[in-house]
Amino acid sequence: MELGLYTFADVDPNAADKGAEGRRRLADLLEEIELADQVGLDVFGLGEHHRPDYAASAPAVILAAAAARTSRIRLTSAVTVLSSDDPVRVFQQFATLDLLSNGRAEIMAGRGSFIESFPLFGQSLDEYDQLFSEKLGLLLALRDSERVTWSGALRSPINDRGVYPRPLQDPLPLWIALGGTPQSVARAGALGVPMALAIIGGEPARFAPLFQLYREAARRSGQDPSKLKTSINVHGFIADTTQEAADQFYGPQAEVMNRIGRERGWGPTNRAHFDQAISPTGNLFLGDPETVARKIVAHRKLFGNDRFLLQMAIGPMPHDRILHGIELYGTKVAPLVREMLAEERAS
Repeated sequence: MELGLYTFADVDPNAADKGAEGRRRLADLLEEIELADQVGLDVFGLGEHHRPDYAASAPAVILAAAAARTSRIRLTSAVTVLSSDDPVRVFQQFATLDLLSNGRAEIMAGRGSFIESFPLFGQSLDEYDQLFSEKLGLLLALRDSERVTWSGALRSPINDRGVYPRPLQDPLPLWIALGGTPQSVARAGALGVPMALAIIGGEPARFAPLFQLYREAARRSGQDPSKLKTSINVHGFIADTTQEAADQFYGPQAEVMNRIGRERGWGPTNRAHFDQAISPTGNLFLGDPETVARKIVAHRKLFGNDRFLLQMAIGPMPHDRILHGIELYGTKVAPLVREMLAEERAS
């Protein structure tokens, strides 16, 4: 199982000098990706957002900078908001990243958890589902063939045009990122495209039927089982002790969830909610290295997932604590997870 990290490059939305704040966060982010590579983590994902609380509106640009400072770790969007972007440009950007990184680029495409990009790029929310479905079809066509002939309802057609550069990887890895809608899960399975499921609330066990649905939809569509990779993308934090991890992560995580909650009509979170979420059955993967490793392995048994991505850099988490968490993840958690999985295979 691949182990990795993802982030949205959170910044202070109330910073007086937004340029200086963005510069600081991106410098810290590159250091975090570089360390993740050094300690042997497999994947680093960067999410696209168009809000004042995040600095990553152009993940491919940041990941290209990271490619120059790393040698092994895979570099992916998490996610690319495909519905409001142009699939041709998305493919070209990540094909270029693939060349710069010597074949380490991936695209994780989704509809996005926020809607700011739609009016920003002139897209209608009335066409929310159709935009993603149509653009996903075009992106798959671009990936599969150097010359493309394509037509749709919401974009001008392409008539036998070449799209360049071509990536080093053939095909360029493409995942579909989902939030739990059964119809979207079934579509990913029917297309035979790897699925990344975000689990940021509730008990993870309730998502298990979606993995079954994904594999059954793929089977009915005659997809190659070897291509049916799955990932869970979750929140959490790693420190030397579980108490330290909880005390360090609660404040920043609560600040972010309450800020988003006010926009979406959620009730405020509190420490009791948080303590339930860090329990063995909760949605936060938080604690000392052994606690986190055991929870990762337990959920691997539940989902059969091929990849696990952890979001630690949330809100105003101090950079030095994030770095320490990454170090523990790579040097303590990852070896424990691999050892436990090896023991399971041998038994």
